[in-house]
Amino acid sequence: MIKKLCTILAMIAFVALPNLSLAQDPETVIEIPDMVMGDENAPVTVIEYASFTCPHCARFEADILPQLKADYIDTGKIKFVFREVYFDKYGMWASMIARCAGPERYFGVSKMIFDTQSTWARAGGDMEIVNELSKIGRMAGLEAEQLQACLQDADTLRALVGWYQTNATNDDVSSTPTLIINGEKYSNMPYDELKTILDEKLGQ
Repeated sequence: MIKKLCTILAMIAFVALPNLSLAQDPETVIEIPDMVMGDENAPVTVIEYASFTCPHCARFEADILPQLKADYIDTGKIKFVFREVYFDKYGMWASMIARCAGPERYFGVSKMIFDTQSTWARAGGDMEIVNELSKIGRMAGLEAEQLQACLQDADTLRALVGWYQTNATNDDVSSTPTLIINGEKYSNMPYDELKTILDEKLGQ
């Protein structure tokens, strides 16, 4: 147990470094996949930029995404892409836990993380938050050893940070949630407004 705690603490210190080096060995370059729901060939693509520690993003997950999924994603009208934003180390760790579950379980785990945001994000210090996030991972069926390996994967950490920085720069993302709809940027909005925009894009 002490060894595991020390390993996680070492990872915490690494993530917290302000001048994290993004340099990678060319032989260990990791491609970060987008997490996608819906038809790959849908006429409209919606990208949501969100932080796992953002309360507005948690409300989007709870209130808007279910309607969006029923009306547009499940009906093949839009391709929905979720991209994490790392404004703080806790959101970074949550992302690593969710991605550890793999693409098939990612959205289920991310929902659990958002649904319990007020609990794990306020658990206390670094170790308490890591423990709470690990509990979510175990509830999703991940083994303790698998979670530990994910949390201390420095190459994936560097790749995720670089991926986030590139995306945020390219799409001019400075707040969350931010939506990119067929290349156009929008701020958070009520579902009725979002529906109007999507229907216009779809020519409905």
